[in-house]
Amino acid sequence: MIGEKSTILLIADPGAPEVIAGHLSDSLSDTATDGPASDNWDVSVRCQAYPIDERTEFSEVVDTIDPGGESEDVVIYLTDLPRRQGTTPVLADVSVPDRFAVISTPGMGGAFIQRRVRDVARTVLAEVASRPGKPDAPAKRLQRVQDDDGVHYLAPSALSRLRLLAGMVYANRPWRLVTGMSKVMMAAFATGAVSLAYPTMWQLSATMGPWRLSAVTVLATVAMIAWLIVEHRLWERPRPGGERERAVLYNASTVITLTIGVVVFHAALFVLLLLTAWWTIPPQMVTENTGRPMGLVTLLLMAWLVAAVATLGGALGSGMEDDEAVKAATYGARQRQRFDRTD
Repeated sequence: MIGEKSTILLIADPGAPEVIAGHLSDSLSDTATDGPASDNWDVSVRCQAYPIDERTEFSEVVDTIDPGGESEDVVIYLTDLPRRQGTTPVLADVSVPDRFAVISTPGMGGAFIQRRVRDVARTVLAEVASRPGKPDAPAKRLQRVQDDDGVHYLAPSALSRLRLLAGMVYANRPWRLVTGMSKVMMAAFATGAVSLAYPTMWQLSATMGPWRLSAVTVLATVAMIAWLIVEHRLWERPRPGGERERAVLYNASTVITLTIGVVVFHAALFVLLLLTAWWTIPPQMVTENTGRPMGLVTLLLMAWLVAAVATLGGALGSGMEDDEAVKAATYGARQRQRFDRTD
């Protein structure tokens, strides 16, 4: 049994799990609830990556991390590796004798991550402390499976694979991709600002119509995503041995992450160019070249077209970006970096 003043070590992968571990530490230390969390927990956090992947058996994870070598009463490892039993996401693996657990954050989905991790952590602590008691509402929805390796908590079957994909995208932190592409943003903005000075762009934006502008926007977005994938070698190819599903999952998370990042990139570029057009372009000159008065709609269409053209130009300039900035936001590349850091 865990004593009245028990210690927990949270080991977290770099990135999203490290941030989640910080919130979880505060939650377990400060919140008094029924069950195991009614003890006074002394929680510490350590950020460390281990050379394991989603195919690593739980017994091998225990051997790699060696929780018995730690001085704390309980060791919980938070990882952004997707762990699965068949096709069902595994949220937590627990070894009661070793007082050790692995919590896989992608299985939690892409929303309410902090709360879901906290609920699973409390379930894990109840398991380790041998206090099954009456499970709380979140724990009731989990499927508990026990085998020779330990106890495993599986995600609810409803939409579990979609939730896993959303969790992988969240772990990629697509918003960081935008900040990591600052050089491309400046190059695209400069291209767009120069394009705004050409009457041809004014005339095109006034005559193309929303459907053609939408098509140009989609083309520019797809081109930038494709160029990022090719330039930085982000596409996962299945290895021999039937890993097609894993490659599909990784590639899907990469494409969704890049799509979110590029859409935010394009929206920010559109706003910047709209403000630039409003501030710098003489309305009389636009009226003379387009044959219609310059109003808000004219400015919106002009910024729309120029933002698409500048995004297309930014795709070609994306090779200027730091390779690490892009790979940090993609799943397979980031997991390969795990081994590079630990070699």
